[in-house]
Amino acid sequence: MTNAVTAISAAPAAEAEAHFADTLRFETDCWDTHAAMRGDAPGFVLLDVRGPELFAAGHVPGAVHLPHAKIIASKMAAWPADTLFVVYCAGPHCNGAARAALRLARLGRPVKLMAGGITGWMDEGFPLARA
Repeated sequence: MTNAVTAISAAPAAEAEAHFADTLRFETDCWDTHAAMRGDAPGFVLLDVRGPELFAAGHVPGAVHLPHAKIIASKMAAWPADTLFVVYCAGPHCNGAARAALRLARLGRPVKLMAGGITGWMDEGFPLARA
């Protein structure tokens, strides 16, 4: 019997492998970000791209506040050109992180999106910092 899950066949294994490998090139998750941020050198700069009020109310410890609309070449000059940025916003219902990632990519900067945003962070039970 066919249902919404089985009506469209799954991709062949090689295509699925390529797809999911590509996904991991563009995204990370809250758990992996948290684990990396606990070390001395996470290898990236975590950007909270929400507005100032939301950042002040609670953000990922160690995150740098830079609203997505303010990501411009002159501000990014503070970091070496090969710096990896991980961006997050409110969560899956918000496209601020995608907007930030697009701006960074257009500036030639390496970037990943933290899937789940601050909502995912809190869902994992991780602490927030307050400004």
